[in-house]
Amino acid sequence: MLIGLTGTPGTGKTSVSKFLESKRHWKVIHLNEVIKEEHLYTEIDEERDAVIADMELVSQHLEEITGGRGNYVIILESHLAHYITDIAIVLRLYPPELKIRLEARGYSEEKIRENIEAEALDVILIEAFEWCKKVFEINTTGKNIEETGQHIEKIIDCILSDSEEELSEYRPGSIDWIDLVP
Repeated sequence: MLIGLTGTPGTGKTSVSKFLESKRHWKVIHLNEVIKEEHLYTEIDEERDAVIADMELVSQHLEEITGGRGNYVIILESHLAHYITDIAIVLRLYPPELKIRLEARGYSEEKIRENIEAEALDVILIEAFEWCKKVFEINTTGKNIEETGQHIEKIIDCILSDSEEELSEYRPGSIDWIDLVP
């Protein structure tokens, strides 16, 4: 089962996926690393300090490395994961807290503003709805890695046990930060 763990940069995807990988021994594919290491991009955007992923190449590569995995859980971690998976878990973060995290990473003011606006406008959540059959969201504000991991575990365990009716608290739509758009 391939599950996308997605969200605006800085919401906790990488940290919590590493935690889950060690705790549950779920296979985690850190897609952004794979894209760079395998040169699965069409160009480098110097101004935004980013690569432009070739999603067709990315999909082909993922098919090669995930094929034949049986019923194992594979988490695809990236702000692009929802373009590839049928199930997406979108991590969300209160924009002022997101700003602090992105500043600590040394992001440019423009890149910080762009990501804060994307978070406030639900950009990744909306994209996930357009691309995925099932979408869940978790507000990571004020939660540590372990707490966020427990929420993700609950979602995945309920999906695996076919008891998704227990996941109403993760249905998208309860988080609204539109008033915070600069």
